[in-house]
Amino acid sequence: MPPVESTRAATRWVTRIIPIILAAAFSYATYAVVAVLCVSFFLAPPTRNTGAAIAILVLYFLLLILTLASYARVILTISFDPGLVPLGPLAIERNRIEKSKPKAAKEAGGLESRAYYAGPDRNPDSPGLELFYTKDVFVCESDGRPKWCSECCNWKTDRVHHSSEIERCVLRMDHFCPWVGGMIGQNSFKFFVQFVCYTCALCGVVLGAAGFVLRHQILNNEELDPRVIAVIILAGFFCFFTFLMSTTSLRYVLLNMTNVDMLGATSKVYQLAVVVPRDARPPTTSALAYPTVTYPLPNLELGLNGEANGPSKHTPATFSDGSGSTDHTSRDALAVRTFAILKTEPGENPWHLGYWRNWKEVMGSNILDWFLPISKSPCISHESHESFYPFGPVLDDVCARYGVSNPIRRGHSGSEMRELLSREAGGQRTT
Repeated sequence: MPPVESTRAATRWVTRIIPIILAAAFSYATYAVVAVLCVSFFLAPPTRNTGAAIAILVLYFLLLILTLASYARVILTISFDPGLVPLGPLAIERNRIEKSKPKAAKEAGGLESRAYYAGPDRNPDSPGLELFYTKDVFVCESDGRPKWCSECCNWKTDRVHHSSEIERCVLRMDHFCPWVGGMIGQNSFKFFVQFVCYTCALCGVVLGAAGFVLRHQILNNEELDPRVIAVIILAGFFCFFTFLMSTTSLRYVLLNMTNVDMLGATSKVYQLAVVVPRDARPPTTSALAYPTVTYPLPNLELGLNGEANGPSKHTPATFSDGSGSTDHTSRDALAVRTFAILKTEPGENPWHLGYWRNWKEVMGSNILDWFLPISKSPCISHESHESFYPFGPVLDDVCARYGVSNPIRRGHSGSEMRELLSREAGGQRTT
């Protein structure tokens, strides 16, 4: 897909200029390390130190290659696979109409002339809903439906956020970075972490070598080389900047959080739709009450409009074929699922898996993946029937407070499916 640029003209110009600035900075740093520091100082008499010169050159060029490789990987991922959520049908139609309008009509009408869909799709068979209720747990609103993006006209899966910078929803969005020219999200966050860490290490090597040379010149009352001072200023600035970015990014990796997740993290409350087993017992009297929602949602003619259609207590889901009998095929049974709507406590992070698992979710399980910008993060896979992203111990705590069994721990969905399929197979044999 084509590169996704910022909707702001000033930001677009900045992102186009920054690569030139970085190219000039790396070029000057390479010239300074090779010609000024190594050739003119470490390899020149009377301070000849061949071993130090070789060590500096090997370390510098190794880090330079890794820095440029990770930077290129970030750019390519942002440009061709940024991790955007597809637009909904209404948004596609709206954009088509906007493009067909004459330029004068667009300028005259402004934002007021643009169609806006504030509320979620009320259709119980809305495209995309099945992605949610086939999972065991997902983040929802108070009515049990997923979060809705009124700009993209689509349901937002867990940890999806709408970016006003590019006017699109982004999977596991972190931030828009003008230094790499695009949106850092699920697909590019690992490579961004590698880029800022390698850049910090590279600047540290240059800063250390230049600082050693400057110290020698001062102690021996030699004339200070202005090029060395320029290198120290340049390397010091980028080292400080990338050090802050590296420590912040690594902290997010270890906490399994993003820049967006951290906004108001201490008071943030998540609402989770947790599937209720069909054979579940009613909660104890000490458990908290909770509403339920049953998918597929009821028809609009019933007047429920997809709101939470269960009472503030657990009621096991029942199924009927319309004849008054509760005998039903496995296909009908599997299509109907009841979810309890549960709330986390303020500040709880449901995706905190522990530092080690958090690290592997982003950086990978193979040690080579930690250092080489080749494979994407394991967290980009959403094929599990359990949830879009793995849930941590917080889900256990939430389920325990409400007296609901954790479906991921029990793995009940798989056993239910096997049971229903075996029933259907048994019924077919008897007939």
